[in-house]
Amino acid sequence: MFPALLPARCLRCLCRVPRPPPRRPLSSSARPARLGLGARLCVVAGAGAAAGAGWLYLRAQRERRQRERRRQELRALALGRGEFRLQDHAGRARRMGDFRGRWVLLYFGFTHCPDVCPEELEKLGRVAELLERDPALPPLQPLFVTLDPERDDAAALARYVRDFHPRLLGLTGGAEEVRAAARAYGVYAAAGPRDEDGDYIVDHSVFIYLLGPDGLLLDCYGRAKTDAQIAQSVRRHMQTYEPVLQDGE
Repeated sequence: MFPALLPARCLRCLCRVPRPPPRRPLSSSARPARLGLGARLCVVAGAGAAAGAGWLYLRAQRERRQRERRRQELRALALGRGEFRLQDHAGRARRMGDFRGRWVLLYFGFTHCPDVCPEELEKLGRVAELLERDPALPPLQPLFVTLDPERDDAAALARYVRDFHPRLLGLTGGAEEVRAAARAYGVYAAAGPRDEDGDYIVDHSVFIYLLGPDGLLLDCYGRAKTDAQIAQSVRRHMQTYEPVLQDGE
């Protein structure tokens, strides 16, 4: 009722809504700074590098702990294992202690083996050749221990090893000495039945063993491993090697 008593001009004033003042554009100095594309890329790259460095550090720590745990396991198994007393293909007395301080690739087999032993010894020789190409790596001694001392005397081994790596050293001995050497490395060996000519095959486990400079077993490689794979593994062991035994042990 009250608005009806007012003049029309006053009604127009009541209905008029005040307008907000127009916004003034921000000056360039008042605007928030925006990073250019190059700067944003640098920030992203820096964050990625930091994350990558952290991941590498954690991985290195994990590998260090694994190596230390492995060293403790090897140390617990080390004393009294892996020793043998044999003679080489030149007739000289040999024991495992003679090879302390050197890296060794060791294979057990027999000279009358028709295929497996020659293949594995050829592979062992190729591994040695691959590692010899890197002068930064320490020298490697290839060893072949016969599991058939009845037929594999020093002369037979001398003729046999000539077909493989020039530094391959053949080892033989009495039956009990050879069995003791095989037991020290967990090698299975059993002579099969003889045929009418007195010939026989020796059934045995097929592994190439890697021994570190302290004479301890560090790794072993079955038939499925190639020469390149074994060489890569041996190289990694050489580059990350830490002695397990203390001096005098």
